[in-house]
Amino acid sequence: MKVYKILILSGVFALGSCTKDLNPVDYGDINTSIFPKSASDIDALVNAAYYPLRGAYGNGIFSTSEKGVMYLSDATTETLHGAYGDQLLATLHNFNPQDLGFTHYYDDYNNKISMMTQTIDLINKSSVSEEVKRKAIAQVRCARGLLAYTLFDLYGPLVVAPLDVLNNPLVEAPLARLSNDDMVKFIEDDLTAADADLPLPSEAEYGRFSKGLAKMILIRLNLHEKRYDKVLALANDIIGYGTYQLDPNYVGMWDLEGAKNSKEVIWAIPCDYAGTSENQWQLMVLPANFSPKGGFGTIQSTWYFYDSFEPTDKRRTMLISQYTGTDGITYNRSSPGTFLNYGPLPLKINQDANRTTGLTTVDIIMYRYADVLLSKAEAIANLAGAGTQPALDLVNQIRERAGLADKQLANYTSLADFNDLILLERSHEFWCENGQYRADLIRMGKFVSRCKLVENSVYTNDSKKLYPFSLTAVSEGKGKFIQNPGYN
Repeated sequence: MKVYKILILSGVFALGSCTKDLNPVDYGDINTSIFPKSASDIDALVNAAYYPLRGAYGNGIFSTSEKGVMYLSDATTETLHGAYGDQLLATLHNFNPQDLGFTHYYDDYNNKISMMTQTIDLINKSSVSEEVKRKAIAQVRCARGLLAYTLFDLYGPLVVAPLDVLNNPLVEAPLARLSNDDMVKFIEDDLTAADADLPLPSEAEYGRFSKGLAKMILIRLNLHEKRYDKVLALANDIIGYGTYQLDPNYVGMWDLEGAKNSKEVIWAIPCDYAGTSENQWQLMVLPANFSPKGGFGTIQSTWYFYDSFEPTDKRRTMLISQYTGTDGITYNRSSPGTFLNYGPLPLKINQDANRTTGLTTVDIIMYRYADVLLSKAEAIANLAGAGTQPALDLVNQIRERAGLADKQLANYTSLADFNDLILLERSHEFWCENGQYRADLIRMGKFVSRCKLVENSVYTNDSKKLYPFSLTAVSEGKGKFIQNPGYN
């Protein structure tokens, strides 16, 4: 592996205030006798940990473009269909080690885990108060846990460099990937430690990490591992905070100020026109002839996905199945042109028709309270080995908010039937948010079969449940770094 020098940011990168001046500065070998010494120095280190978790085309892993996790993850499912480029490779599950669109997440962001490891060490060695240290380290460990989980979900176990290796960059030390158990423990330890010192959800600054987020990522990790007892306990903890509640207006959460005003949002990434943290989704989704302001039209949904909704489901509202273009032509399913030929436009967020650039001020919602309730429902049923009324009651809470009638337990008593219901509700609830539906399909054993059904792909197989590593990453491992199965 390569060892990277730590990257510190000048100024304060407060996600809640969207500071515009974010110029990275390479301090090289930091003299710990002069930095960090003050609380403001510690803030700079913490802000650097948030930096790769932004929505930014060039260097933000949660970009809403094809460079970000959500776009390609959802394109591997029936949620999105790509007609060309990396999105087509995703749709067909036809990605390989030569495809940079799928290898770059590891190559571009795994070194940020190392940066955060060094940041924790610098904070520990600083002369600031223990309270300042604890609060700062909690944010960095949450950032590291979130980033490590995101990459683990895409690739499986990672290389995680220990501090002694990072502190000796001139000594070549190829490292192997962790075992699955060690990888899970690394993420779990980070998020558990962060949870202890992060603020309560009611006290956290908007856009910053809280105990609620740390526990939410732990829920995702434990769903990944099917440790349903831990999922249930974590969900109950979050519910016990009494801070979150389902927003009665599902569509409104994606209005211009929707996330800021919603009690459902556990964590959102603030965005602005300046590109401090940017949301490009309208640019990606809307065709050039969309009125009053179009985009590049790089991605569509699928009619299969659209038809899976009940007609009155409010969550289908922003799947645009018909529009009249600037050319005066009305496009719809029976007359799609090249704009709706695979499916509707998966806009979801407010189109921000007055936006002055390709960006928007609609914040990127990453995790919501609805996820807690559906995760708890899945945990209850899988621990019981069957659908139960308490589990179904949680699902029906989500459905009622969507304007739908309650499901009846008599139709979902078997575990298989109940898990199918959970999977369907998760797809309808979380489409085009953080890309987690890919992991849901994998967990439920339907990732490959769904691609065959919807796309008739000849490329999909079990190896596609993980992305490939680049040839460079494998080569630098000098025999210790093992490629994912199916890509050799």
